[in-house]
Amino acid sequence: MTKLIKKDAQPLVSIITPLYNAAPFIAQTIASVQDQTYQNWEQIIVDDCSTDSSVDVVKALAGFDNRIKLITLSRNSGAAQTRNIATEAAQGNFIAFLDSDDLWHPKKLDKQIAFMQETGCDVSYTSYVHIDESGKPLGKRIVALPKLTYKKQHSNNYVGNLTGIYNVTSIGKISAPDVRKRQDWALWLDAIKKSEKPALGLQEDLAFYRVREGSMSSNKLNLVEYNYQFYKTCLGYSHVAATLYLVRFFWEYFVMRPKWIQRYDV
Repeated sequence: MTKLIKKDAQPLVSIITPLYNAAPFIAQTIASVQDQTYQNWEQIIVDDCSTDSSVDVVKALAGFDNRIKLITLSRNSGAAQTRNIATEAAQGNFIAFLDSDDLWHPKKLDKQIAFMQETGCDVSYTSYVHIDESGKPLGKRIVALPKLTYKKQHSNNYVGNLTGIYNVTSIGKISAPDVRKRQDWALWLDAIKKSEKPALGLQEDLAFYRVREGSMSSNKLNLVEYNYQFYKTCLGYSHVAATLYLVRFFWEYFVMRPKWIQRYDV
């Protein structure tokens, strides 16, 4: 069993949160960070020109907690740039990611940082479950692979971005490529490469991914193009090589990946 870290031994964790029109969810997301048993954190929220009351909600909460830091952009820049801007501002020994509508288990940071310190890994991630817009479980669990090599991650993204943490002290800060989709896949692949050892998975449900109606992730047909562009644009492969790797991606996605997805009654 993973031991929890004593408060006086806690390194700083920077939590990266891009924000865009998430007024119904952002307060609950921040609350899930404030409820962490691990208290040495900063949450850097970068607003990408929201047109709803998201910024007002964050400002109100930040007024009572100086660990919440808000950056507002003057023009809409996309998820990759907002994450990169937050990463540049981060002061932590570790960097974690939490989107503005997702949630964490109260012991996520405590357990995961302890896990990384005990195993010596530079990149870690956990299992997580899907919830609906109201926060109710959807009966779907994504189980973390115990070990994730560069080759395995190259064929499919096995790191749920809301669960991933990397050690800045060991591998430095990592920027995501400025692409519309799959920038998180590229970031975690780069993190594993720089660590020069596999990422490790903690097989506990420590995060909650909110599935929103009409979200980009829900349109699977569009992901064919995004996955091709991952190999072509992010990794710089030729058209032929990108196509061949895309075929390998489909094998991994439809044959291997489902072994790590569990369905359960709710």
